[in-house]
Amino acid sequence: MRSVNDELDLHRLTVDEAIPKLDQFLNAAFRGGLYRVRIIHGKGTGVLRQEVSRYLSGHPLVKSHNPADRFHGGIGATEVELSEW
Repeated sequence: MRSVNDELDLHRLTVDEAIPKLDQFLNAAFRGGLYRVRIIHGKGTGVLRQEVSRYLSGHPLVKSHNPADRFHGGIGATEVELSEW
C-alpha cells in the first residue's frame, strides 16, 4: 500500500502543468485521510503562487489555504486545510 505524501512540489512547472498535478494531489490526500497539506510553488514571479491560490479558492475539497509560515517556505509555499467530509 502506498502512503500519501503531505507535500507537493510544483517548482519549475508551468501553470498548465501544475494545476492537474495539484488536483490529483488534493484528491489523493483527501482519500488518504490527510487534512493538512503543503504546496511548494516557489517565490519566482508570483504567477504560479497566484494561480495555485485561485485554484484552491474554488476547489470543493479545500476548507482554507494560507501562505506557509517562514519556517515552512513563507510566501514560497501554501498550507492547505482540506474539508473533513
